[in-house]
Amino acid sequence: MTKAERTRQFIIEKAAPIFNRKGIAGTSMADIMEATKLAKGGLYGNFESKEEICLESFKYLIKNLTDDIGRRIVLESSATGKLFALLDFYVESAAKNGNSGCPMLNFGTEADDTNPLLQKQVSDSISRYRTRIADILKKGQHDGEFAPELDTEKLALKIFSMIEGGVLVSKVQQNPQHMAQVVNMLKEEIRQLSN
Repeated sequence: MTKAERTRQFIIEKAAPIFNRKGIAGTSMADIMEATKLAKGGLYGNFESKEEICLESFKYLIKNLTDDIGRRIVLESSATGKLFALLDFYVESAAKNGNSGCPMLNFGTEADDTNPLLQKQVSDSISRYRTRIADILKKGQHDGEFAPELDTEKLALKIFSMIEGGVLVSKVQQNPQHMAQVVNMLKEEIRQLSN
């Protein structure tokens, strides 16, 4: 990694949690300057705009989220175990102090009409997460855990949507128990679907 690449990465790593916590509109270049201890020229020497830093921050947050969940899922052999590991990740995240919520939800609500590049990145991330869940369900069908007639795409959408809804409600109401309740409902449904 060159010095310029290391500087860009440093800026992204410092800016990403600020964007995730304060939002796109709520994050100023002054916030990023304060976090990085760089002058405005140091930021603009590495990025064309705040929007570019925001986009790269989103990619960074999603990669970290994907990797964190992946490390848990890979430890499980059954589809049910993989789904439960995914769900447990969100319960634990909701209970952490300083948790700023899911970047897909946080960035997606602001970028829907105002930033088409970011909106596409968020949309692509949602599609990847839904596909990941659907693939786990399909593995369960293949292994005989779930019935062949199970609509894996529909259930994946439901699981993803309930997770994101649980994140929103838990965060806004500052009560991680809401996420735990959503996860318990999903686990119960998954248990009932298991052969």
